[in-house]
Amino acid sequence: MKFSCEKLLLQTAVNTASRAAATKSSIPALEGILIQAVDKLTISGFNMSTGIRTTCEADIVEEGSLVLPARLFGDIIRRLPDDVVTFDSNTNLNVNLTCGDASYNIMALSADDYPELPEVEDQYSFHVSQKVLRSMIKETSFAASTDESRPIHTGSLFEITEENLTVVSVDGFRLALRREPLAGVKGGAFNFVAPVAALNEVEKICDDVDEEAAIILGSRHLLFDVGNTQLICRRLEGEFLDYKAAIPRSNPITITADSKSLMNSIDRISVVISEKQKSPIQCVFDSGKVTMSAKTSIGESKDICPVEGDGKNLVIGFNNHYLMDALKYAPASNVRLELNTNISPCIILPAEGDENFLYMVLPVRLKSN
Repeated sequence: MKFSCEKLLLQTAVNTASRAAATKSSIPALEGILIQAVDKLTISGFNMSTGIRTTCEADIVEEGSLVLPARLFGDIIRRLPDDVVTFDSNTNLNVNLTCGDASYNIMALSADDYPELPEVEDQYSFHVSQKVLRSMIKETSFAASTDESRPIHTGSLFEITEENLTVVSVDGFRLALRREPLAGVKGGAFNFVAPVAALNEVEKICDDVDEEAAIILGSRHLLFDVGNTQLICRRLEGEFLDYKAAIPRSNPITITADSKSLMNSIDRISVVISEKQKSPIQCVFDSGKVTMSAKTSIGESKDICPVEGDGKNLVIGFNNHYLMDALKYAPASNVRLELNTNISPCIILPAEGDENFLYMVLPVRLKSN
């Protein structure tokens, strides 16, 4: 196999594919990336759960395929000067890399040792712009569970109708929901759960552009087709939370606030809270303000944040990280908080316009209560 390629193009492709390579595996080839030079240069990484396949422009002199150690190859490419990389291998799987005055000789593995990435049959599919998909993943995946005893909730639910795409993540303490209008759905309404580990890679692959990404649903796998890159992952099976029934919307207390002001107050209060010194933040919602406080063995903190509305002197406790995350990822500068009692969830929505996001944070019981 012999080809030449611009260093930056090759480095980008290698970095992308390497994210799906296994760090440790009983199959040595899975710790590598598959390089195929046929009509174009294709580089793949696969850890038996998630596979990434990407292509880049190259001048292919001699076709072929082989497997190189992902970490070693990535380290070499990163250190090469900004020039054209020449890649040359022989039948003994010896690889020679040259770029400018730098050259390397490394050993490869046979491509026959590399498992094939799963084929995804097109049962259902839809298209969405890369920047929308990227933001929807980013603004929901943080709320997915890390508890492997409930695998279904370590993923995000995608609900597709002829009008909308809805993405939901839950972990038992909070819920994150994003909704965007959708067109061009093939096959009618459908849904699936995608692993958050794979979705985080999809977020990195997507650019902040209007160009569309295609999502294809197969019987056991999902295919995210983004530009020159494809990501294939397993669907998660099981019964996802009935989130519509879990979200209370008949809440008598409505507060409107500036997201940044609330986050600044939470940040100030959180100084006395740590992994060793855990404590909920106490929020007292009055007319036109919310008073926040926290108390641990190392000290006490208190701050007042202006809001619009009357909280009717509701006293409620929250995990500071969960409340901060919901505000940080909410794509709005002003939010509406819906509250009921000190044991009811807090619902966070846009203060105005369409309800394209919803975050729910469960309260923490305060000792005084």
